[in-house]
Amino acid sequence: MPRDKRLNELVLALKGGGEMATGVACRLHRSGMRRIVVLEAENPAAVRRTVALSEAVFAGSWEVEGVVAEAAASVEEVQEIWDRRRIPVLVDPQWQSLSALEPDVVVDAVLAKRNLGTRKAEAPLVVGLGPGFTAGEDVHLAVETKRDHDLGRVIEQGSPAPNTGVPGEIAGYAGERVLRAPREGRFAAERAIGDRVQSGDILGAVDGEPIRAAVSGVVRGLLRDGSRVREGAKLGDIDPRGEREACFTISDKARALGGAVLEAVLGRFNALE
Repeated sequence: MPRDKRLNELVLALKGGGEMATGVACRLHRSGMRRIVVLEAENPAAVRRTVALSEAVFAGSWEVEGVVAEAAASVEEVQEIWDRRRIPVLVDPQWQSLSALEPDVVVDAVLAKRNLGTRKAEAPLVVGLGPGFTAGEDVHLAVETKRDHDLGRVIEQGSPAPNTGVPGEIAGYAGERVLRAPREGRFAAERAIGDRVQSGDILGAVDGEPIRAAVSGVVRGLLRDGSRVREGAKLGDIDPRGEREACFTISDKARALGGAVLEAVLGRFNALE
């Protein structure tokens, strides 16, 4: 396995284009990786849409902190977008384009809390973020995503902490800051990301059933209006700290995961011996 490739020569396929995946993409892109491609679903369900490169699927292009993503209609367009120093976002929920892309690195950043089919054979370096992966078995390396002392730790053997189902605590609030669908149906948004809300305010509805804020703060994330959702699906979240500017920048957690993946890539391909 080559260990002396330069960052700008590596092809990295990133499964998922949500907030955490975007933190990875932006950190690696700014570090010199110019051949990153995001593989996304046809209708991405990112909640923190302002800082999710997956929004390029809907908008054609999307910018996060100076890094621009552009929708690619085919594998053939990927190189053209790279030439523009942008990150291509390719609709490929089954990751069928991996054989044509021949990536040096695959990062599963779907954060599904389980492995949806990622295998070590997909690339010389395969990294899984969060629960559901076992380093040394289905992936080469795993990264801890739980918001605690070990956040961002690169795991060489074993698995990240299991999913607890409880969101990370912010300003003393955990589960109550997250908005969830009370039923299956279509979500209609009545507020926007960045809006300031009070506890009890209506933020939207699912098939007419209102979704109310349980805490006061700013709407940090909100699912795209008109999205079909299942019961219990995450619709958005409220930041009780009330810092509106934070709604439009990558979070500390996403940056930590980006740093972890950069560590993994440098450790595999640019190690000095």
